[in-house]
Parts: sequence; structure tokens; C-alpha cells
Amino acid sequence: MATTRIGLDRLPPTARTAVEEHTGPLLTIEETAEGFNNEIAARVASATGTWHVKGLRTEHPRAWTQHREAAVAPFLTGLAPALHWHVESSGWDLLGFEALTGHHADYAPGSPDLPEVAALLSRLGETPCPGIELRHAEQRLEQYAAHPDDLRFLAGPHLLHTDLNNTNVLVDDHAPPGDRARLVDWAWATSGAVWLDAGYWVIWLIAAGHTPASAERWAAEIPSWHTAPAEGITAFATANHNLWSEISNAAPDPWTLRLATAATVWHEHRRAG
Repeated sequence: MATTRIGLDRLPPTARTAVEEHTGPLLTIEETAEGFNNEIAARVASATGTWHVKGLRTEHPRAWTQHREAAVAPFLTGLAPALHWHVESSGWDLLGFEALTGHHADYAPGSPDLPEVAALLSRLGETPCPGIELRHAEQRLEQYAAHPDDLRFLAGPHLLHTDLNNTNVLVDDHAPPGDRARLVDWAWATSGAVWLDAGYWVIWLIAAGHTPASAERWAAEIPSWHTAPAEGITAFATANHNLWSEISNAAPDPWTLRLATAATVWHEHRRAG
């Protein structure tokens, strides 16, 4: 469920002051529309720099996501925006990230962004998993697997993002080719089998207009995909079909229905062999 967004100007004055201890007096505040999980999301600038600010009330049920992002951020050099500061004040938890430039990745067939996303996920697959507390992929999908034995395919010690929504990938066309994409919003960072993010990407690619075969060809551009057993990929597709069916039944809006349809199409493709 989406979190109600409020403006940065509605922060308690003491929380605003705590932010400005890191930034200096704010000169501009540009609220951002993307994202579902934060009450505060804004691009702010002062005389000393520009930051992307994310925030939740400390009593919010998902306040843990702020701490997850803060914990994983130091390990994401070259993959994600740097975290410059973390403030807890007056009942608010606020993160100040490097303000990236660029556009949201276009996942449509033929998009020039696709090789950049593949390169990004390839780099992620080579990144050591930090020794911090993370959810496990097999735990997150446990109730959606067709058979308990299928969960063994999802387990692993690798760092995963797991939310490959194209709005979570920013592409800077002015950066060197092969290093233009960055992943934002690490709230759902997870440990699991190294190929799973490529699998999550497949669902988003299908939702963007790819056939399952085309989506899997793009996944195959990521070296870790080739470590996945065929039955493991099928088990993962089935679990995500069950997950998105549940989500879309509970909240049948166009966004969830599009992802549920994509997950179903991939599931049927895998079942057909």
C-alpha cells in the first residue's frame, strides 16, 4: 500500500534544523512524485550542495526500511547513490542521499537503457554481501512457492535489490557507457541466490512489452543468470505468479494488474517448457 506523501515544509522545525546541520540553510525544495514507500521524498539544495531526502515517521510500520537503506548504503559504491547523512529528530527518520542526474530506465524492447541495466546487475552480482541483517529470499517467497523443496533454489549468500521497478533505476547518458545506471531504493535489500535480481528484471521487462523469451535473453546478458537451474527459474516464476496474484486481488489497480499479468505470462511460458 502506498504511503501518504507530505511536503518537507511540514516537518517539525527541530527536524528541519537537524537536516540543515548537514546541508546548511535550504534554498530550494523540489518534491518528487515517484516511489510509494516514503512520507517525505524531495530533492533539496543549499549553498553547499544538492541531496535527495527520504523520510518516514519513526513510528511508521515501515520505519525499518530507513535503517535497512542506511545499513546497506556503504557497500553500494558504483551501484547506488551515496548516503551522506542520516538524521533522527522529533519523531522523524530522514536520509540524505547523493542527488543523481539522469532519467528512469526505459525497459521497452529496443531501448538503449537495456544494456546499461544488464551491466548494472552484472556488477551487483559481483558485489560481496555485507555482514548486516537482511531478509532471506526463501523467507520472503516461502508462502508462494508451489513446493517447499523449491525454496532451496532461492537461497544463497548474495546481495539482492529485488525491486527492479524501472523507476528504481536511474540512467545518466553523460556517464561512460556500461557505467550509466544506478539502483535506488534499497529498502528491500535481501540475501539469496545470485541470479534472482535477473529474474525479478524479467517480470518488469515483460510488463514493459517484452515476450518472455526476449526478457530471458536480456537476463542471459547477466553472468549470474547462467548459474540458475532451469527448474529453479521455473520455481521462481511460479512463486512470483502466486505473489502478484495475491497482490492484485487485494488491490486491483492498473499498476498491480500489469505486474500480475506479466508474472502470469512468464509462469505460463515456463510451464510450457
